[in-house]
Amino acid sequence: MINGRRTVEPANPVRMKLAALLALLLAAAGCGGATPAGLEVTASQRVHPVLIRNEHNSLMRLTVEAKDPGLSIRSFTFRLKGTDDPNDIESLELFYSGDGEDLQTGNPFGDPAGPAPELVFRGDRELPPGKHLFWLSVRLQPDADLGHRVDADCTAVETSAGTAKPGDATPGVSKRIGVAMRKHMEEGVHTYRIPALATTPKGTLLCVYDLRRRKSRDLQEDIDVGLSRSTDGGRTWGTQRVIMDMGEWGGRPQEENGIGDPGILVDPKTGEIFVWAVWMWGKPGKHQWVEDGSEPGYDIAKSAQVMRVRSRDDGLSWTEPRNLTRKLKQREWWLFAPAPNQGIALSDGTLVMPTQGRDRTGHPFANITYSRDHGATWTVSNHAFSGGNESQAVQLGDGSIMLNMRNDKKDPYRAVYVTRDLGKTWEPHPTDRKALVEPNCNGSLYRFDYREGGESKILLLFANPNSKEGRHHHTLKLSFDQGMTWPEEYQVLLDEGRGRGYPSISRVDDRHIGIVYEGSQADLTFEKLSLEELLKR
Repeated sequence: MINGRRTVEPANPVRMKLAALLALLLAAAGCGGATPAGLEVTASQRVHPVLIRNEHNSLMRLTVEAKDPGLSIRSFTFRLKGTDDPNDIESLELFYSGDGEDLQTGNPFGDPAGPAPELVFRGDRELPPGKHLFWLSVRLQPDADLGHRVDADCTAVETSAGTAKPGDATPGVSKRIGVAMRKHMEEGVHTYRIPALATTPKGTLLCVYDLRRRKSRDLQEDIDVGLSRSTDGGRTWGTQRVIMDMGEWGGRPQEENGIGDPGILVDPKTGEIFVWAVWMWGKPGKHQWVEDGSEPGYDIAKSAQVMRVRSRDDGLSWTEPRNLTRKLKQREWWLFAPAPNQGIALSDGTLVMPTQGRDRTGHPFANITYSRDHGATWTVSNHAFSGGNESQAVQLGDGSIMLNMRNDKKDPYRAVYVTRDLGKTWEPHPTDRKALVEPNCNGSLYRFDYREGGESKILLLFANPNSKEGRHHHTLKLSFDQGMTWPEEYQVLLDEGRGRGYPSISRVDDRHIGIVYEGSQADLTFEKLSLEELLKR
């Protein structure tokens, strides 16, 4: 320092060369955060829940690009940064899957570990040049909190070439905790499908679904209707029950007595619960929606039948199935069936069950069936929409009924119609086949009433695979203006992976909703979301 001024020494060529050499040596050793030459490591997460009852849940994927031969992986170090409560976790494991794009559990790397501030998985695996995938997997405690999230970051990867810190390709992604309600081959059932969720006046959650015993295919097959029941807000579900099984009726085997595609309806005044389903007898290899899989008339040997059971004790016991076909179906229709989702009760007590069928020409339609005497008698409405079928209804603030329908036509958007006279007449909603995309799949629409700032408000929730091409990106959408708009900033991506797609939404309590859907991590996945989370954007 001369007269308050900093002096600058002339550059020393020898010193500069030594500094450069030292930097190269430090980089090769993995010091100072540098990435060793010939190596690239990236961490990423897919959007999907981690599920209670799953042995393995992929939490993070590490992609290691080895560019030179002779590279060996020695260890991976993780922190559970972003995890709400480490006590939700039972154990973590790390697996190597080669270049496979999905979690495979055949090649563990290191030993399993419990939750800790820092996790180190040690091993020694030589990697030939190319891409190699490692997966951090988590197993949850049975009592993990459904309001929590699980997250992690990888802080270091030690290799024979030095230590690298992976880049994060998906910042901000963490995983909700959910429940694997039903899993492939559980209790000897090949596939669980077509969930319909409802809430009783006592707050019990009831979910009905197909038990597809031999194959994943639809009717005609060996299919029964199952029920799962939760009294603790969806955290645990009681023993699975079969509530509709046609056995070997008429001397035909189980695979020719399939019953499925259930819909559920709760009467909030009486507490009575109705479950509807469609039964096929005979016709092996046929499908009720295709050609002569179901035919005009009432003959059991020709036409699929509408069946119903009832419960008056909060879903603990059920009546024997009753055949309603002759009371509800028009003779010339090829098919009449419930829509596989939840029915509703209007403000005046009228019960409304969305229904569907094939008209006198064999083409699909959607409509409603309603009761003004708590289920003693039922009236079938006129068709709302021809060219679509599976639907769900809500009552809007003006008392009208909105029916949101699967659209089997070429335009990949949901059909939406409204009636003000219980289905005598229908008119298209302004958003009809414009607002909500769909890949030809069932969807779920639900009205959630809540209070905010002392004011009563109506929130509509809609769920389906948010895609025009396939059943992936399972998404929850919100509307604050009774279905006129669905703002993108209030859309919640639940699972980006491919699943079979069918969802069903219901209230858990005054501040939470529940959803069961056919996602990528289990046949039937349950998630619980708070109103605060949904409204916070």
